[in-house]
Amino acid sequence: MTGKGVLNRAHAYKASVDKNEATGNDPDADVTAGLFMYPVLMGADILMFRTHKVPVGRDQIQHIEMARDMAQRFNHLYGEHLVLPEAVIEESVALLPGLDGRKMSKSYDNTIPLFTPREQLRKLIAGILTDSRAPGEPKETEGSALFQIYQAFASAPETAALRQAYADGISWGDAKQLLFERIDQEVAPMRERYHAFINDPDQLEAILQAGAQKARQVASPFMGELRQAVGLRKLSAQAVVAKKDKVSKTAAPAFKQYREADGQFYFKLLDADARLLLQSQGFESPKDAAQTIKVLQKEGSAALVTLQGKVDIAQGISTAELDAALHFFAVASS
Repeated sequence: MTGKGVLNRAHAYKASVDKNEATGNDPDADVTAGLFMYPVLMGADILMFRTHKVPVGRDQIQHIEMARDMAQRFNHLYGEHLVLPEAVIEESVALLPGLDGRKMSKSYDNTIPLFTPREQLRKLIAGILTDSRAPGEPKETEGSALFQIYQAFASAPETAALRQAYADGISWGDAKQLLFERIDQEVAPMRERYHAFINDPDQLEAILQAGAQKARQVASPFMGELRQAVGLRKLSAQAVVAKKDKVSKTAAPAFKQYREADGQFYFKLLDADARLLLQSQGFESPKDAAQTIKVLQKEGSAALVTLQGKVDIAQGISTAELDAALHFFAVASS
């Protein structure tokens, strides 16, 4: 579902290629399959749980856009199954700067690990890059990494108070102390809980396994639906259904999709003896044909009322024969 051209445009991959080319190395030097395919993994994590809204920073929007591309292509080929996610961005913290003023990133080694020991946190914050304005000189909040990081943790009144302090000429040392106290106030309880988990691996493993089980309860049935949509069905499925319903092998119909010379997409419903039961009219896209098949499989012959003009019962076929054939698909999907 994901073209190589799409993955070539991923920010992390492009950054590695640009770095290699700048140093005269092979463009793909030290580029792993994991790095190159990471957007697919991210997309799968999002799409598997039919996510509608995904909170991200501005630098992560591309991942959401790629996930949407994957979902749109799958839906186009196999019918509407995947939800197209939307990025949700909190503008005040859409892109956090790091200690050196650049985008905060492990690649730049300019991050602030939130669960680092208290004194190490103080030391990191003290190293945030600032300009040379002395105490008493008014300072600009625009472009100030220190102010932007503070804003991500503070309330609106607290942010307004620091903005005023900037205008009044607060010293950088005092501003950094305010930032340290505000972050530590927020993360101290979480830091304590984090270390409690790290020191109790059995409890941590139990939580992870419980989360995995919860995820499987949602993902496994959906994976079954997607496999069915693309044709990756169990070979034993028809035999099991036939045995369960005690019907003869002649009750094993199949939909056949094809494209005619007129460029339209068609399908027909055949029984096990290849006898024509139902014939469709032409559709503009395979997606439209697949969706119509899905309606018939779900609603049976009752769907013919709403699909009038799109499908026709073959000559000589009774409603009872058609009902029996469509009932096969209803049972198979249950």
